[in-house]
Amino acid sequence: MGYKIVVVGATGNVGREMLNILAERQFPVDEIAVLASRKSLGTEVSFGDTTLKTKDLDTFDFEGWDIALFAVGSEATKTYAPKAAASGCLVIDNSSLYRYDPQIPLIVPEVNPDAIDEYRNKMIIANPNCSTAQMVVALKPLHDRAKIKRVVVSTYQSVSGSGKDAIDELWNQTKGMYVPGQEVEPKVYPKQIAFNVIPHIDVFLEDGSTKEEWKMVAETKKIIDPAIKVTATCVRVPVFVGHSEALNIEFEDFIDEDEVRDILREAPGIMVVDKREDGGYVTPVECVGDFATFISRIRQDSTIDNGINLWCVSDNLRKGAALNAVQIAELYGRRVLQKG
Repeated sequence: MGYKIVVVGATGNVGREMLNILAERQFPVDEIAVLASRKSLGTEVSFGDTTLKTKDLDTFDFEGWDIALFAVGSEATKTYAPKAAASGCLVIDNSSLYRYDPQIPLIVPEVNPDAIDEYRNKMIIANPNCSTAQMVVALKPLHDRAKIKRVVVSTYQSVSGSGKDAIDELWNQTKGMYVPGQEVEPKVYPKQIAFNVIPHIDVFLEDGSTKEEWKMVAETKKIIDPAIKVTATCVRVPVFVGHSEALNIEFEDFIDEDEVRDILREAPGIMVVDKREDGGYVTPVECVGDFATFISRIRQDSTIDNGINLWCVSDNLRKGAALNAVQIAELYGRRVLQKG
């Protein structure tokens, strides 16, 4: 049994990745439509061995389509997602627009698959923030065993999380460092990103945190457990693709680092690469194009009673966005559409 699938924002980084992943995972597609704004109308995109031309989002009729994967900004989503949902087409939205709506499920399939039943509320499911998605995949199996009290996370987030213009800015600034007179002033970011790190993602809030940091707090509570305390520092780094996170986790009960390693090895969506030797860990370059969330550097934190440190790396365009959306679509297909 195949489904009728729409990809909204098919010409962007995440939209193109959605198409790649649908093809790679052999998602059962009977018919597919790729949509874009009028300025990108007619742009060709690849779906497996097929080349598709984008159609106009503004005039598209969602009636009769099963699932729409949205990879556009909040403003466009606000206009078009309700139209798709009202037509009976399930919307899986990658923007931040619906993540904090209590009636709309925020899903990471390895973590809270049963939340899929809440799709009936508004025919919309939200995809979490990229930095949250990989973190909760690592936290959930450990929380089930020893109950997490507090998480301190520092992120090292790639520029692809800011879109194509940010990728171009890093590339051009890097080249400009070696060619006198071709220096590139920052436009996407408030400071130079090449050969630099910027402790600032999204807007600043009144308490001094940034919205990206707030997202990690709010989304972890919604997805796993509202009782978990989270404090985050989110940093943009000169890496093209792949987000990294250093996690310090405090549990209610003691858990040994060897047990943590065993639990994570058996957990869905996780690959443990943790050797205490040169190169015995995963870096962003190595995770690009992979479906897994990689865990390394697992060790006891002796400064607190029940503490564990670990290193978490994932392809942010995949698990942080496109892959998670496709996994939600797969879950919806199994739990809802196949049951009629």
